Amino acid sequence: MSHDHDHHDHDNELDPMAARVRALETILTEKGLVDPDAINAIVDTYETKVGPRNGARVVAKAWVDAEFNAWLRRDATAAIASLSYTGRQGEHMQAVFNTPETHNLVVCTLCSCYPWSVLGLPPVWYKSPPYRSRAVIDPRGVLAEFDLVLPDTTNIRVWDSTAELRYLIIPLRPQGTDGWSEEQLATLVTRDSMIGTGLARVPEVA
Repeated sequence: MSHDHDHHDHDNELDPMAARVRALETILTEKGLVDPDAINAIVDTYETKVGPRNGARVVAKAWVDAEFNAWLRRDATAAIASLSYTGRQGEHMQAVFNTPETHNLVVCTLCSCYPWSVLGLPPVWYKSPPYRSRAVIDPRGVLAEFDLVLPDTTNIRVWDSTAELRYLIIPLRPQGTDGWSEEQLATLVTRDSMIGTGLARVPEVA
């Protein structure tokens, strides 16, 4: 289940709605009405750029603002809503914080519950049965397949999202970022780091 390829290809495991969308896309492509590359580019933009920006701002603010950090720990739903990022009615958020001793990983074993308000569209692999099952059974092995190899001494805690409760991981703040603004810090926060399959980016050394 490679991060870039293998677990993005689960066409034979699509749910009924996704299968209909794929069939419609195929018909429109065959008629020359849509460009699949253009569609893929749009989806990629919303998966990896536009959507996760909200979550990145939440994380960056938690890194620099002690009061917001405490509020996020106490009531993530309200803290996130204060930044005008709100989900569907009845959807609650919980922030879980990585530490040097514990790494958190988010999965939704029953479906593909995902915090759209802060992360945008869920990636295909997040919804795939292999990820959903193996993340619980062998989280360390799954992370290694995302090129995230953690020390044996690091505890990995898996959080199972539901329709009522979604999770946002607050990754560790990278070293060498003292004095950085929230805007600068937000550029280091990736979608994967807020799901747990990655870490925040390390600042480039000039």
